[in-house]
Amino acid sequence: MARLAFLGMGVMGAPMAGHLQAAGHQVTVFNRTRAKAEAWVARHGGSCAATPREAASGADLVMACVGNDDDLRSVCLGPDGAFAGMAPGAVFVDHTTVSAAVTRELAQAAQVVGIGYVDAPVSGGQAGAENGQLSVMCGGTQVDFDSAAPVIDAYARICRRMGNVGAGQITKMCNQIAIAGLVQALSESLAFAKKSGLEVEQVVEVISQGAAGSWQMVNRHKTMDQGQFEHGFAVDWMRKDLAICLAAADEVGASLPVTALVDQFYKDVQRMGGGRWDTSSLIARLD
Repeated sequence: MARLAFLGMGVMGAPMAGHLQAAGHQVTVFNRTRAKAEAWVARHGGSCAATPREAASGADLVMACVGNDDDLRSVCLGPDGAFAGMAPGAVFVDHTTVSAAVTRELAQAAQVVGIGYVDAPVSGGQAGAENGQLSVMCGGTQVDFDSAAPVIDAYARICRRMGNVGAGQITKMCNQIAIAGLVQALSESLAFAKKSGLEVEQVVEVISQGAAGSWQMVNRHKTMDQGQFEHGFAVDWMRKDLAICLAAADEVGASLPVTALVDQFYKDVQRMGGGRWDTSSLIARLD
């Protein structure tokens, strides 16, 4: 069992930290809105801290799952940041989906103070976090990964080292690129079925058993058919992720024409007032 800190008590971080506490680890949590951290402690036990530095003090591993590049910098750096409280040899594990640039920046800052760094973005959404069934893609040294992986297993369906620092974030970009095109294709398929007079449920029952089947089809077709999007992974966050993907593609000379197009479709959804809707709301453009 380990002494751990978890920074960020959002819809992903709170259940992930809960799995760690349930596994018997000693967990201290931090959240910018302290009430969320206190609510987590009331439910799960453990303790909460006033600053990232205080949470990280004495921890073997510090996990973070926050919003974006700037949020991650704010919990890592500065006199109250986690890095200032971590002892040499401790490992920082970032579960946030952020740019490869900030990952490299913070990994270098961690190296300066003698701590390890693993970028470990996740896929599986809120349900995956709550059920401990996340896919975790990691970048970092083998030594740092080996320290983190047994702890990450508390909320992971699969946890793999993809390469050195940054490889986890690049793998997450691959994930988001695949999802963007898939959700648009699924939206078109379901919209076409409805306008052709078919029952969506019957169509999905058949085609989900063949080559067209996917997690999105199985888990989102009903709410897509009903026009219910007040759940899941928000369009605003997906656009943040796709911006990261498109910028990284420019750096390496990769072409992402479908991803760029779907990003603009999500922009349309935002204009419709759907910034907080689930990513499956692409179908709303077609109805």
